[in-house]
Amino acid sequence: MAKSEVKTSLLDNMIGVGDSVLLEPLTEDTFLENLKKRFDHCEIYTYIGDVVISVNPYRPLPIYTPAKVEEYRNRNFYELSPHIYALADEAYRSLRDQDKDQCILITGESGAGKTEASKLVMSYVAAVCGKGTEVNQVKEQLLQSNPVLEAFGNAKTVRNDNSSRFGKYMDIEFDFKGDPLGGVISNYLLEKSRVVKQPRGERNFHIFYQLLSGGSDDLLKQLKLERDFNHYNYLGQESAEVNGIDDAANFRTVKNAMQIVGFMDDEAESVLAVVAAVLKLGNIEFKPESRVNGMDESRIQDKNGLKEICELLGQDQAVLERAFSFRTVEAKQEKVSTTLNVAQAYYARDALAKNLYNRLFTWLVNRINGSIKAQTKVRKKVMGVLDIYGFEIFENNSFEQFIINYCNEKLQQIFIELTLKEEQEEYIKEGIEWTHIEYFNNAIICELIENNTNGILAMLDEECLRPGTVSDETFLEKLNQVCAVHERFESRMSKSSRFLNDTSLPHNCFRIQHYAGKVMYHVAGFVDKNNDLLYRDLSQAMWKTNHSLVKSLFPEGNPAKMSLKRPPTAGSQFRASVATLMKNLLTKNPNYIRCIKPNDQKAPLIFSEALVRHQINYLGLMENVYVRRAGYAFKQPYDPCLERYKMLCSQTWPHWRHGARDGVEVLLTELRIPSEEFSYGRSKIFIRNPRTLFKLEDQRKHRLEYLATLIQKIYRGWKCRTNFLLMKKSQIIISAWTKRYFQQKKYLRLKMVTLRIQSYIRGWKARKLLRELKHQKRCVESVTTIAAYWRGTQARRELKRLKEEARRKHAVAVIWAYWLGLKVRREYRKFFRANAGRKIYEFTIQRIMQKYFLDLRNKLPPLSPTERSWPVRPYLFLDGTHTQLRRIFHLWRCKKYRDQFTDQKRTTYEEKLEASELFKDKKALYTNSVQQPFQGDYLEISKNPKYQKLNGAVEEKILLADVVNKINRANGKGTPRIFLLTKSNFIIADQKSGQIKSNIPVMDITSVSVSKQTDGLFAVHLKEGSTAASKGDFLFTSDRLIEIITKLYRIIFSKTNQKIAVEINNEFLVQFNQDKVCVKFIQGAQKNGNLPACKRKNNRLLEVTVP
Repeated sequence: MAKSEVKTSLLDNMIGVGDSVLLEPLTEDTFLENLKKRFDHCEIYTYIGDVVISVNPYRPLPIYTPAKVEEYRNRNFYELSPHIYALADEAYRSLRDQDKDQCILITGESGAGKTEASKLVMSYVAAVCGKGTEVNQVKEQLLQSNPVLEAFGNAKTVRNDNSSRFGKYMDIEFDFKGDPLGGVISNYLLEKSRVVKQPRGERNFHIFYQLLSGGSDDLLKQLKLERDFNHYNYLGQESAEVNGIDDAANFRTVKNAMQIVGFMDDEAESVLAVVAAVLKLGNIEFKPESRVNGMDESRIQDKNGLKEICELLGQDQAVLERAFSFRTVEAKQEKVSTTLNVAQAYYARDALAKNLYNRLFTWLVNRINGSIKAQTKVRKKVMGVLDIYGFEIFENNSFEQFIINYCNEKLQQIFIELTLKEEQEEYIKEGIEWTHIEYFNNAIICELIENNTNGILAMLDEECLRPGTVSDETFLEKLNQVCAVHERFESRMSKSSRFLNDTSLPHNCFRIQHYAGKVMYHVAGFVDKNNDLLYRDLSQAMWKTNHSLVKSLFPEGNPAKMSLKRPPTAGSQFRASVATLMKNLLTKNPNYIRCIKPNDQKAPLIFSEALVRHQINYLGLMENVYVRRAGYAFKQPYDPCLERYKMLCSQTWPHWRHGARDGVEVLLTELRIPSEEFSYGRSKIFIRNPRTLFKLEDQRKHRLEYLATLIQKIYRGWKCRTNFLLMKKSQIIISAWTKRYFQQKKYLRLKMVTLRIQSYIRGWKARKLLRELKHQKRCVESVTTIAAYWRGTQARRELKRLKEEARRKHAVAVIWAYWLGLKVRREYRKFFRANAGRKIYEFTIQRIMQKYFLDLRNKLPPLSPTERSWPVRPYLFLDGTHTQLRRIFHLWRCKKYRDQFTDQKRTTYEEKLEASELFKDKKALYTNSVQQPFQGDYLEISKNPKYQKLNGAVEEKILLADVVNKINRANGKGTPRIFLLTKSNFIIADQKSGQIKSNIPVMDITSVSVSKQTDGLFAVHLKEGSTAASKGDFLFTSDRLIEIITKLYRIIFSKTNQKIAVEINNEFLVQFNQDKVCVKFIQGAQKNGNLPACKRKNNRLLEVTVP
């Protein structure tokens, strides 16, 4: 499809048929051919009504981009071509707008793309829902739970490199706006037998290979592991390396995902230690020994491996070694201890490995649920996503396939019931008469399996609990006795004569006719797998370990809780889980995705018709199409129907001014479509036969071609007419501009000639006037010049006379002065020669010093002790004097400054100095406190009548009183409290009533913790066992954090002469009740100004958001 082409309907530019309900004729061959045709053109999605069929392309396709997400966002289901985004959008909008809980059921066999489909659904919902810091964190945790579960629950099989070996159902919880709040994950039937044995060409669970490939050398050394896969018996040697899978990179992804989900570092280390222990269990070998009494027993060949396992699990080696060699059987008041032979010891070893890994996986699911579960208690909307095994038919089908196929029978049953119910409700809602639809009801098969008295699972449980010799053969005999006459059960040993000659059915097998076809089951291993027996000695040994995680996985090993009651069987547990799942699904609106694998080679562009036909049969897709087509093949609201086909009727084209239903009626009447081919609902038109719809599409296509031709004709005429008018207008404009140009040029030439004539006339007149004015001026100037010369002559004569007279007087004065000077010098010559030099020197020095001190007095610096300025030295010989005067002046002004201090002010400066040593260059808030004086009593307790009662209750002098926010230990919210500090105690009181809440001696304080940021949050750590520490440490926030901690530090130092620890770090631990909680500071936007926002994420983490 071209980039400019926009699809507005499912029927536009169809490749094949987008909705299989519209296939004509409808047969299995046409259905298969339609899937193949669409697959060859990279159309991997096809509808059956509102069910999505997804064919795995085994290659990346450019159909999951952000642009595609926006294209399908808030669009009707049939508005665009089939896509998984259309179903996800329909489910999300129904949940958000109609307040209907949704569930998305994804089924198909291994390798069909179920896991990828669930990821696409979750990523689409995450992309279209709301934004925000908390919402994005919830979305990230929900998405990052997948890598963790895939690492521990997925494995490489012959059909799929990332096959889910467990069933997963996730409930995603939303608020009223449609923003995700959290989720809950349920897991079903982990294939734990894969831990100890894998079929040829398959691998164990991913986590084993990821740990050995991606773990650092230090980590492997700590877990006592080697990087070589061949060193471990539990790892398949043939398929350890898989092309296209980077185990090392995946291990880093898993570790990052565990951190995002909320796993603490010690929890992650504990999980990896259990994984390493399971891996090393496979290397334990046993050897036979004979006792004196003739009984066979077993012994461990190499105890080094057992020692390493015990070190990993914190277990006593002797306890675990005895549990592998002996079995204790209790009955009422008796205990019998028997030895285990080699075969029983290997069974015990494998049973422990399987149970340990299975319980670890269950713990992982519960731990993830604890992190992603919604914290609020408001009413929530729920969208469930079910990713579970599809129907399995192998050459050798065992207990696992039997359980999986039973689950698919239940899903098929609920699928048919809900599909028919949905069709019936829509027909009733639209006022269309409902006709009964014949279909195969598989309730008879479900009854055969799950009946409480005669069901196969009930008889299997009864056989497991029966005393005496129990084997798979006795179980098959019991089935032959009870189920022989059942029409869906077949056996070689059955009493029904019709199977006696069926040589294709071995003696140790039975066959069930499922809805998807006949499946033959080998009874070998049914009893053991259903028992799922773990010896009590091993459970007790695991409970005695010092490893807290392993100990929590085996609660039945606790002697105080020991019960002689037999644990429930695997079949009964799975039946109860399936019943709970079905009950949950029935409360939600279902949405279906049926995944199909096109080939067994996992190669792109290959479509195996036989394989796909087989999946079509056992998925019941044809039956689904028949149910959808039993009434009407196509239905559409009146508005889009009229909008799509209105061009076929002259009355409705181009605009219809009345109701949409009336327009559709007029349209169908004019087209003369038989009335039995359609029915009018309240809001939709129902078309019975696809041929009618395709006939409308053909007519619409021809009509669109005619309209396109008409539009082209009108457009071309308009374009030619527009071009002519444009040329005509251009010619007129060019002509006007040409005429204007010539007229303008003529005007400018006349204007230039006129100006030239004017200039010549004006020049002649000006020259004539200038001559007359010059003559008058010369006459006036002649008279003036003569007078000036005469007055100048007279002035010069007078000046000469005066100068001569002045010279004479000056000469007389000079002669007289010289004479007087001569007389004085002759008289005082004898005195001047003896003392004149010293006198002049002393006089000069005295004047210089006088001038120096006067200048220094006027230029003295301020009296502040911190002032460093001093006037410049004027003369070099005053250097020493200048320096001494500067020192004396500084000492004098410091003494003057000190004399002003009171005792209170001296204490304040000492506290400021102490605060500088504690927090300078360590806490970002310190710089803000430097300019703020430490006042201590900010509330004026003694003067304020509101706190008169509180002041009377405190006996000692109050050194500090302020209002702080006390952080709630449960949810991280702050409550205003009065904080009082005396020489012996610090007191927490209610702000409104003044009632004392806590009175803690300062001797019980061990340390104080703060962050490096500008926040005011601090933690007060108390001694363990003290009365004040019963509820744990205290968390406060205050803008005066520096002053509070400084005063508290000085008081404790004065009492004990010991300095308490002040920890400054962005991540520290506090004690809340019995739990260690990590307080972690992160950068983020603030809602309450500069106050830190505290939020309790889980039992182990409190996040503080600071600016």
